[in-house]
Order: sequence, then structure tokens, then C-alpha cells
Amino acid sequence: MNRSEPPSAIKRLGQNFLIDPNIVRKILAAAELSAHDSVLEIGPGRGILTESLCHTSGRVTAIEIDPRLHTYLLERHAGVPNLTLVLGDAMTYPLESLPIGTVVVANLPYYISTPLLFRLLDHRDRFPRLVLMLQDEVADRLIAKPGSRDYGVLSVLAQYVADTAKAFKVSANCFRPRPEVGSAVVVLRIKKERELSPEDEPALTQLVKAAFAHRRKTLVNSLRDEGYDPQSALGVLRTLELAPTIRAETLPVSQFITLSRRVRLPHCHPE
Repeated sequence: MNRSEPPSAIKRLGQNFLIDPNIVRKILAAAELSAHDSVLEIGPGRGILTESLCHTSGRVTAIEIDPRLHTYLLERHAGVPNLTLVLGDAMTYPLESLPIGTVVVANLPYYISTPLLFRLLDHRDRFPRLVLMLQDEVADRLIAKPGSRDYGVLSVLAQYVADTAKAFKVSANCFRPRPEVGSAVVVLRIKKERELSPEDEPALTQLVKAAFAHRRKTLVNSLRDEGYDPQSALGVLRTLELAPTIRAETLPVSQFITLSRRVRLPHCHPE
């Protein structure tokens, strides 16, 4: 491969390469990196962000699934001492091998951004903050408020573990090839203290997914269809002074926490 010719984009991998150095500067400002920080970058692409991350942090691990780009990056960044380039899939990479306190700074591949987000949140205690470029639709879901069209499973679970904010929008003109959707950079600051114990958090995840499994149904009916006791759910709604016909998308995170403490699947035993 000619070093002066970076690989072309592969559509099925959702490759849209960032080309605007001003956006890189804004991402770095949002990330608030220091020379002591360890950074995880997912999908470095042609390396425009990678290079700046290496200059502003102590250690960068960049995971690239495309062998052509991995080879290109190895050549482009040969001799950079604080960069580890990994040829692999971020959905299977052992995140537990990264140092505690690693900051995630990434332009997530749009075709797997949601499952990747859930995976990163599953390892939340390793990452104090995540600075992520996402398609507008996913960014809106991360910061959505109860009662809005975008509010759902991702909104509740992300906002339970992190303070979420949209830092800025990114024009499609900042990429090559130009994507068909708008983008935004979001910042997730993981909460040091959360309301549930680590042992009880899986019950919250399970209940939230069940609550939104049938969006056209009431909360109680959706939970019933997913195996929960509807009478138990109705009792909690009465305690919260909520109508029995309420839908999941109207409940704030705090009320989902209350539900998860008191409404369990038959094989789960509340305290």
C-alpha cells in the first residue's frame, strides 16, 4: 500500500472519516485530557483524532476492525511510543484489560453504536467519562427526557449511571464520505455514587427493558407480558400516585429505580 494513499471507506463498516481539525480540537476540549490519562479510541479510521490523543494523553489504545486501516495506522504512527494499535472488534475486546480510569474518546461506528454504548456502560466503573461522536438520533436518545419521543431504554439506563450532555453538533460536511445523517458529540460523566447496589443494578436493567418492550401498551401490561406480576406493579404505581394506565416513556429514572426495588420477576427475590 502506498503510504500517501489512505484506504477508501467501506460502506458496510459504516466508515465515514472525520476530516475537520476544528472538530478534533472541540472533541479534545470536551475530553479534558491530561498527560496522565489513559484513553480508549474505538474506530480510529485514518487517525486524525488518534494523533491528537497521543499528544494530549499518557497512553492511547486504539481498536480498529479493518485490517487495511490497521496497517495504514501502523505505518502512519510508527515510532509513537504511547500508542497501542489493536486489530480487533470493540464488541469483543477485553475492556477489563484497560486501566481503571481510562477515558473513552471515540467516533463510534454508527452501524453498531447502540450495542457498543451498552457494552461500554456495562464496564462503567472502568471509565470516568466517555466522549462519543454519535448519529443525532442516538445522541438525542441519550439525553432525552421523560415524555419525549426519544425517551427509552438507552435514555433510562445511561442517565442512571451517568450525567449525559450533548456537547455540540457536527455537520455531515466534516466527514468523507459524507454521511446521510447528522452527528453530535456527547459527554457521559459516570456517577461515582449510584442509588442501587451493584447486586441490584441488573434488576433495574431487566425491568427497564421489559417496560419498553411493548411501547404501545401500558407499563403494567408490558411488564405482565414480560413475566412480571401486574398486581405488584399496580401497587407501586398507587404508592407513587401514578395512574394505572401510565406508559413507560412517562416515568423518570427515579421511579424506575423504585419499581425495580419492589417489582421482580418470579425467580428474583427482593430484599
